[in-house]
Amino acid sequence: MKSRIRFRHFLVPNSLRFQLLSRSLLLMAVLLTVIGLFQYLFMQSFIYQNQAKSIQNEIQSVPPNAWQLMASNSSVNIPNNIPNNIPNNFPDNTPNNNIPDNASNNIPANKPSENSANGFNHGHFFFIPDATVAFIDSLGNFTVLSSPPTNVGTPPKLAEQDYQDAMAPNYRLIYKVVTQTTGGEQLLVLQPIQTRGSMLGVIQVTVSTKPLEDMLIQQLVIFLSLSLLALIGGMLAFIPVLRKTLVPLSKIVDTVAQIDAGNLAERLPAEQGQMEIDHLAISFNGMLERLESSFEAEKEAKEQMRRFVADASHELRTPLTSIHGFLEVLLRGAMNQPDKLDRSLKSMYAESERMKKLVQDLLLLAKLDRSPLIQLSEGELDGIIKEMAPQLRLLAGNRKVSLRLTSNLRCQFDEDKMKQVLLNLFHNAVQYTDPEEGDIQLSLDKVDDGVELTVRDNGSGIPEEHLPYLFDRFYRSDPSRARKYGGAGLGLAITKSLVELHGGTIRVESVEGEGTVFFVRLPAQGIVPHG
Repeated sequence: MKSRIRFRHFLVPNSLRFQLLSRSLLLMAVLLTVIGLFQYLFMQSFIYQNQAKSIQNEIQSVPPNAWQLMASNSSVNIPNNIPNNIPNNFPDNTPNNNIPDNASNNIPANKPSENSANGFNHGHFFFIPDATVAFIDSLGNFTVLSSPPTNVGTPPKLAEQDYQDAMAPNYRLIYKVVTQTTGGEQLLVLQPIQTRGSMLGVIQVTVSTKPLEDMLIQQLVIFLSLSLLALIGGMLAFIPVLRKTLVPLSKIVDTVAQIDAGNLAERLPAEQGQMEIDHLAISFNGMLERLESSFEAEKEAKEQMRRFVADASHELRTPLTSIHGFLEVLLRGAMNQPDKLDRSLKSMYAESERMKKLVQDLLLLAKLDRSPLIQLSEGELDGIIKEMAPQLRLLAGNRKVSLRLTSNLRCQFDEDKMKQVLLNLFHNAVQYTDPEEGDIQLSLDKVDDGVELTVRDNGSGIPEEHLPYLFDRFYRSDPSRARKYGGAGLGLAITKSLVELHGGTIRVESVEGEGTVFFVRLPAQGIVPHG
């Protein structure tokens, strides 16, 4: 049952197996046909040439004077036992009826042959059956020496120039295939005859090509039969080989069929012993990795958007609720009481400021995400910090602020954005340090791959489990304390975006109960010594 199903797969016209099999067999059939055609033409030429050579050898085995004697006595009965070794001094013009009784080998005179043609039996001289023999002398006289009874019509006669070419000194084997008047073909062989340096003429032997054609057809039929058997055997042998060759491709198809949007972790086998299939599998795996990354990024983006909307709604709801409550108090008559009116207005102003900062931060983050613009210029980063020092000390209150800056450093940065980075980190340190015992340290150093800005405090520290999420939007390690100081969990997210916009990195180290350190590292590109 399985073998039948597999065989049906090979019969599907648009399947790769069927196309490979059919095209391979078609190519083999074309090649065998071409080989058969060339073999037929080569064998035809070879057989005709061998037959012509055999006829030439037969002609050369007869003494030259015997051929002249036959031509001169073609109308007279020639004895049946004329020897092959007629002496060269045999009179060329001696009539047959005057041959003496004591001639060589005792040739009897006037003894007719029972099966001779025109009174001459060529069988004793010529052993090729059904051959027509003619003699053409140097003057162009055409004399038929022998014509078998089965031959129909007169022997073919070539142009005079052909016979003159045959008697040329540089003679080579000359044979032609001519068409009979009856429609059949004949093989015609020309052989010059000469004796004692003089050219006597040309012997023309004509035989039918039908036996040769029959042999060629027989060989062609045998070749075609063997070719057909080879095609059938090749098909039967090629099917399992093709099936085994396509196993890696079938595995890829099966694996891809199991992959969907929820199962992108599946990977294709990349080493199956076939270079092209392995390259295909590697390409598929790369595509799957990119798809998986894209799906994960999209999933994370959707989750961040969901959290962003929820947190933004929550952050905006709190001040709106507070403002709404104070307005209700005022509408109930508190507006006529100066002290309550003053407290309500101050509280609403504080909440509105908080809403304003939150909206500004949201707009800034959206702008950084959408189309961040930055204008880098070369300057001294320590000069920016020194310029902001009075503002930072005022923001710190009674906390201790110390600066340790390395001079003579210049780098590429956006002044406004770097000020915002420094303010965000310093404000974060102020929030999580004691108002009286707090100690905030700012340092600027040159490192191997750039400049590093450090903001260190001795505050309460951040639990280790919160560190990986500290730069996420709306994330607060201590929500109650951050809300007390108006924080919405966006400051560090904005800081990270601004640092990355400069091509730098930001990281945090913290020990709970001891303090926190933020490290901002800007790349070395654009840094030049100042001096």
